[in-house]
Amino acid sequence: MRITLCTHKEAFVIATTTRNIQRIPWIVALGILLNPLNSSMIAVALLRIGSGFEISISTVTWLISTYFLAAAIGQPLMGRLADLFGPRRIFVIGLALVGISSLLSPWVPSFGWLLALRVVQALGASAAYPAGLSIIRSMDQTLNDGQVKASASALGIISICSNVTAALGPVLGGFLVAMAGWQAIFWVNVPIVLMALIIALKWLPADQLNSSEDNRKGKGMLHLIDLPGIVLFSGLLTSLMFFLLSLSDSPQWGWLIAVPIVGALLIYRELHTDKPFINVRMLASNRRMVSVFAQFACLNIVFYSLFFSLPMWLEQVRGYEPQYSGLLMLPFAGIGILTTPLAVRIIKKSGHRQSIVIGNIVLVLGTLLLLLLEPGSPVAFILIVAAVIGIPNGFNNMGLQTALYSNTKPEHTGAAFGLFQTFRSLGSILSTSLLGLVFSGTVTTAGLHTIALIAAVISVALLAVSLSRRLT
Repeated sequence: MRITLCTHKEAFVIATTTRNIQRIPWIVALGILLNPLNSSMIAVALLRIGSGFEISISTVTWLISTYFLAAAIGQPLMGRLADLFGPRRIFVIGLALVGISSLLSPWVPSFGWLLALRVVQALGASAAYPAGLSIIRSMDQTLNDGQVKASASALGIISICSNVTAALGPVLGGFLVAMAGWQAIFWVNVPIVLMALIIALKWLPADQLNSSEDNRKGKGMLHLIDLPGIVLFSGLLTSLMFFLLSLSDSPQWGWLIAVPIVGALLIYRELHTDKPFINVRMLASNRRMVSVFAQFACLNIVFYSLFFSLPMWLEQVRGYEPQYSGLLMLPFAGIGILTTPLAVRIIKKSGHRQSIVIGNIVLVLGTLLLLLLEPGSPVAFILIVAAVIGIPNGFNNMGLQTALYSNTKPEHTGAAFGLFQTFRSLGSILSTSLLGLVFSGTVTTAGLHTIALIAAVISVALLAVSLSRRLT
């Protein structure tokens, strides 16, 4: 799928004041932060949720898997809908979905209902990124006649807000769970959504669809969004996720058999439509782009495996309350904020490859240090390990984003970065499958070491790929 970010330029009239334009990135960032907030707070609430519904750890991790599955599908889908119906409209609808699902989640009678609302929450949170970037690109294209373009600073604002939110998510979630139970991690979304809705409706520019867009109805609309492609892509990811999650109990081999079949049907479909949801031809013609996607997926397998397993280990093995485990996780997610500016300087001076190599070297070191954690390890050592593992976040994320930008044709930018986010979600899904497999019964130090060893192997492979000039 290709997201055309500049089709709504007409929505910004020349009379828009500089002051109004400067508000837009902050409004967009407020909507976008709901995604990292809700994907990180859950880390310190899993044990409480599992205990409340009397379910196993392997079952409760479905809250993570389904969230990222919905996000993997929702990011490119919401981008396409933003192009068709207008980014402001989709941005607002996404906020409303997050608000409604968060309001209802604490009152669910069963885990199945919570899981369903978590999917709705993920779809709603997925709208802000593509719709917000569409609004910002339109704003950037409109600014001329000596005015300074705002895209660089706007993206910087969004990146900082997302990173800070991801870093503070476990801390905030830990205190909320300790004070008001796991339900509080859903309630906290409601005031944020209400504030974002009010200022979005007040300050975001109105959508202005052209006549051809107004006529996109019926079969024409289904063709433009490539509904068969969406269904097949969803089926591919769902089959893969169900198989991986079944490994902790009794493997469901039927789901594994379905993966190549649905994958082949998806490729056939996307090669024979002029509006593909997944641009297979673009991927086939760009080896380095595919390499970046694969590296990003593997990086997120490592990151989220450790990001979710370490708090569970701190709570179940070390006996810490959620608020304390959240504080101990702060260096893990937070230090990437500090290393990002350094990564930017390295990229400007030496290119993206060096930044990725540095990140992968430190990632190997961090995963090996994790093997030294024991039930009696000092808190200072836990903080050091968390900090070392968190350092690569800035180097790898900035390096891979720059690598993708450098290896993508301008006309494929929207599609490429939509898929980039999808591969983040795919890596996250694989990480939760790993957690369910290793921690199928209970969280143990041996299980944490197993995850650390697997993460170290993946990190070594990432380092080997990053050293190859043909693939990076």
